[in-house]
Amino acid sequence: MELTEITRYFPELSGEQQRQLGLLPQCYTEWNSRINVVSRKDIDALEVHHILHSLAIAKCFRFAAGDAIIDIGTGGGFPGIPLAVLFPECRFTLVDSIAKKIKVVAAVTETLGLQNVTPLCSRAEQLTERFDVVVSRAVASLPVFIDWALPLLKPSSAKKPPHGIVYLKGGDVTTEIAETMAKLPKQTPTPNIFDIKQWFDNEFFETKKIIYFAC
Repeated sequence: MELTEITRYFPELSGEQQRQLGLLPQCYTEWNSRINVVSRKDIDALEVHHILHSLAIAKCFRFAAGDAIIDIGTGGGFPGIPLAVLFPECRFTLVDSIAKKIKVVAAVTETLGLQNVTPLCSRAEQLTERFDVVVSRAVASLPVFIDWALPLLKPSSAKKPPHGIVYLKGGDVTTEIAETMAKLPKQTPTPNIFDIKQWFDNEFFETKKIIYFAC
């Protein structure tokens, strides 16, 4: 399936990347009929609401070859799977505590032929591996999520930026950021907030943001 919005905003995609992303709507439509991993009302808007939303991270950051990235609470594989397509030289671990969702992630990963994705059924608090970047999409409030994410990061001295937490979130995040900063060391810089609407002119992104904590 040709994804016109994706190719409009990412004209640099290779033919293979376009093929892989183009398989996603059919994959998720088929799986969603058995396991509800995408909102029923959203399945027809998968390209914009899920794939393009995930790829917004690539408008902020270019991950380096060899980076280890974890997607906490990946659900059906967002933002991790689209990002893994875009950055084939990075290693992605997609984690969710619900086994049936990870089953879908594993199946979609296999269908796309992705060699850089490890699906994992686990809670973030149980993991011991460390990563260069933690990504996620509104899986919890920021003060809660920061407690899950911080222990999973490699020491900041071990990696050049982007190193830290990249979080997709909608609406007014002022209170959540203030509460999060109160939990962090005093020298922690205020997070960068990027409005996704600066890159994508679809009304869906009107209040959507990327929040980046350099940790």
